[in-house]
Amino acid sequence: MSLGAADIAFVRDLFSDIPDLTTRRMFGGLGIYSGGVIFALMRSDGQVLLKAQEGPFADHMAAIGGEHWTYTRKNGTHSAMPYWSLPENMLDEPDQITNLANRCLAALN
Repeated sequence: MSLGAADIAFVRDLFSDIPDLTTRRMFGGLGIYSGGVIFALMRSDGQVLLKAQEGPFADHMAAIGGEHWTYTRKNGTHSAMPYWSLPENMLDEPDQITNLANRCLAALN
């Protein structure tokens, strides 16, 4: 499934308080950037994820109910990507989403 204009509009609205927000289609999904730094993805299934490498922000994402993105390779081994899902209950809370995105960006810099 590929993302459409409505999906991109949703992401742009979700992160509307993030400065210098840009998006770019990639691999059927969407890369989400602030000032040229990728901080989030929207997968082709519509799930939004924030980038969180090992450390305090990843620990925070786990504590609030985010799920670490993992997948199974063709050879059967599991791999983890440095992205965590947004908890469903936050998708209707723009202030919480903005706070999380800002924490994410601070952790990436």
